[in-house]
Amino acid sequence: MKPFSHTNRTHILQQLSNSHYDVIVVGGGITGTGIALDATTRGLKVLLIEMQDFAAGTSSRSTKLVHGGLRYLKQLEVKLVADVGKERAIVYENAPHVTHPEWMLLPFYKSGTFGKFSTSFGLQVYDFLAGVKKSERRKMLSKEEVLEHEPLLNKEGLIGGGEYVEYRTDDARLTMEVAKKAHEQGADLINYTKVTKFLYDEQGQVNGVQMEDQLTGEPYATLGAIVVNAGGPWVEQVMDLDEKVEGKKLLLTKGVHLVFDRSVLPLHQPIYFDTPDGRMIFAIPRNGKTYVGTTDTVYETDLKNPKMTDEDKEYLLRAITKIFPNAFIGMSDIESTWVGVRPLIQQEGKGPSEISRKDEVWTSSTGLLTIAGGKLTGYRKMAQSITDTISEKLEAQGVKAGPCVTKTLPLSGGDFNKSSDYSHYVEDRAHELTKLGLSFQDGLNIASMYGTNTNQVAELVSRVNPSSELPRAIQLTLLYAIEYEMAMTPVDYFMRRTGAIFFDINWVEKWKAHVISYMKEVLNWSSEQTNQYSEELEARLADAKG
Repeated sequence: MKPFSHTNRTHILQQLSNSHYDVIVVGGGITGTGIALDATTRGLKVLLIEMQDFAAGTSSRSTKLVHGGLRYLKQLEVKLVADVGKERAIVYENAPHVTHPEWMLLPFYKSGTFGKFSTSFGLQVYDFLAGVKKSERRKMLSKEEVLEHEPLLNKEGLIGGGEYVEYRTDDARLTMEVAKKAHEQGADLINYTKVTKFLYDEQGQVNGVQMEDQLTGEPYATLGAIVVNAGGPWVEQVMDLDEKVEGKKLLLTKGVHLVFDRSVLPLHQPIYFDTPDGRMIFAIPRNGKTYVGTTDTVYETDLKNPKMTDEDKEYLLRAITKIFPNAFIGMSDIESTWVGVRPLIQQEGKGPSEISRKDEVWTSSTGLLTIAGGKLTGYRKMAQSITDTISEKLEAQGVKAGPCVTKTLPLSGGDFNKSSDYSHYVEDRAHELTKLGLSFQDGLNIASMYGTNTNQVAELVSRVNPSSELPRAIQLTLLYAIEYEMAMTPVDYFMRRTGAIFFDINWVEKWKAHVISYMKEVLNWSSEQTNQYSEELEARLADAKG
């Protein structure tokens, strides 16, 4: 695997003025990295530019499910359900180390949104549309069976339930594995670099970008035949650097999530339940924690670091209390939180929860391509669609692109013969890692997170500092994040490379000073930089604590 580090980033920046790309992608979330991967595997020369860190926006702040969108059946979005339902299996097969199938429980109540017949029929249609394999098709449960599965559920009015398979993921790590695969295949990707202006040819067509390194303030420019705006919540801001596309407007909505220790909310499996106001909410156990979300309210303020209100928390706490009345959960039980912003395509007369999650591609008169909307699950199909459009435009310019190959292309870390090999591989690698002085549990954690990249993590053992107060496992994952995942700051490591700010905030508090000291030494930070990155970490910890 080729290194993907701060050194690569510097080299790419220094070569930009002498480069000409077939495709320049603005935005390093799951959509942008998916486009970069699809385009580079078709033989195109690709540059991706991200103004923050990869996955710093919506792609690290979702409900962390690669799911088929069962609720969209109620809105008769049949094609959307069929497309993303089928994509779930593709994402899983290509990245079993970051995508895990789990049986989701859907209880239904006398006064609830879903009835016994409609749930059974809906799940059956869902299985058909999504092409669900036989072993994962829906099961219907009696009231008694539902309570055997999940004793904490409210018994009052419960009439039964359904079970179906969804896929839990780590959205930021999924994005990172897509980015790394794009890099392995030849794409140039740089984080912390902001597009400040578009460049135009004599016909007034976009043919490049000016940008600024957000870490040094240095300006750069480069040329590209096609420029794609995949800015997520920032799509309109990027469009404003070019021109407005009439009739197209985003509606940004906020989704919040609360995290509890599993001792406080000890669920046996993920649960999908409806609320008195007709919304649907997930409660999902994960690595000793349980997280609950999400909301869907209009949001117009801080996009980089969206904030949660007490009203947001109270809404979810009321929902939790109603569905799990004996859990007795309150504000003081919230361990951490996160907030994501969804970039939806505005539809007249529809509220946030009613708006379609399908994607759209817009083209300005200057040739700038913009993609907006869509879901995490459908990222690969979205990328295929827009890269088809890119290929057609390039062919008119005499540049021939190959066919799409991402449907069967393993992501970085996902090079298994078949997805079922993953569990055995993790246990085998964990035993091997104990020979490097790691505990078996640390070995399991590393192998399960990095998949077939585990050997690259292990090879960094020669650089471990035995006198450091940082445990060996943390040193290995931190070095890997710096050298192979372009982590530039402590927040990159704690939030997006490990997810620890969300799911193990006490661990972050324990090791943050040591990690900062270690990164300062490896990345040669000045005292000013060290203070800046330390303050940023404290701010993100404060956000997570709400």
